[in-house]
Amino acid sequence: MINSILYYVVWSPNPSIFSGFDRLRWYSLLFAMGFIISQQFMIHFFKKEGHDENLVDKLTIYMVLATIIGARLGHVLFYEPQRYLSNPIDILKVWEGGLASHGAAIAILFALWLYAKRTPGQSYLWVVDRIVIVVALTGALIRFGNLMNSEIGGKATGTDSGFVFARETEEILATMNLPIISINAYKPEDRQGELSGDGRVPVNFDIEIEKGGFDESNLKSVLERDVKYALTRFASSKKYMAEDPEAPLNLVIKDQGDHYLAVVKTFGLAKHPTQIYESITYFLIFLLLFLGWRKYKEKIPEGLYLGLFLISVFGMRFVWEFFKENQVDFEDNLTFNMGQALSIPLVIIGLGLIVYSLKNKKGKSTP
Repeated sequence: MINSILYYVVWSPNPSIFSGFDRLRWYSLLFAMGFIISQQFMIHFFKKEGHDENLVDKLTIYMVLATIIGARLGHVLFYEPQRYLSNPIDILKVWEGGLASHGAAIAILFALWLYAKRTPGQSYLWVVDRIVIVVALTGALIRFGNLMNSEIGGKATGTDSGFVFARETEEILATMNLPIISINAYKPEDRQGELSGDGRVPVNFDIEIEKGGFDESNLKSVLERDVKYALTRFASSKKYMAEDPEAPLNLVIKDQGDHYLAVVKTFGLAKHPTQIYESITYFLIFLLLFLGWRKYKEKIPEGLYLGLFLISVFGMRFVWEFFKENQVDFEDNLTFNMGQALSIPLVIIGLGLIVYSLKNKKGKSTP
């Protein structure tokens, strides 16, 4: 049991909450939950510090728009400017993915400046100091959504511990010209002896196929050709799987009565689940900031929490980027990838804000 926990995990959840209904996804739900929960926290902050809680609705609109627009434009400008600027209409296709937290951070800071400017009785830094508490919580939920999407994963661990992200390979196999009922990737319990300690770990795929006009020999021939191709020739398969292109496919076909079960025995690459690393980090930052607010509230010097947030969130982001795969090819030639390069100035600004806040020690914003 202990070995089973410490060893690798084959990760292939359906990103959709309900099978067959792809529009509603875990990522979208967790993203929305971040704002809903954050709104309730902000109402609590406003009440406890004597501010009009009705202003939270106005503040939420600023936050939602800033997060979505900023995150999208951040990805467009920082990661793939040539692609999107050559075809600007693609910028609107948010459902295809492509959001950057650094862009969201910059947009949120600007949007809150606009909010404070139009809201008498609330200073900019007072508002931001409360917002960053819930932004950390929302960031934790969003990173968990990335995990459910099997995206923004880490580099290979080089050990037999880590996550094998098998979802994309399942999707590739599902495109085979066969009457497929289901495909399921999993960690085989009877192949522990094949672990070698180098991060190349056993993975099985169970493929259920309608009988149709196939007999076992014909089906085996088709599967040996098409599955081998899917496991070795696609970019995502090369990224996550470790099938030897020169070795024969390890395949067993079982007659299940009304359908065939093809068991493919292959290997995957154990990778760092950096989505979990970041999610836990952001949740701990939220917890520490919230507990600090509960104890000190109006005694918190304005700008201190924003400074602490920038240093902790983007400082840890800088660290975790060493374990993450680069999102775009041009980052491979950089000393620090784009996520790290964008984090450095934000950490420096955070340090400046802490010095400023402790020097001025201006606390409660008077409504």
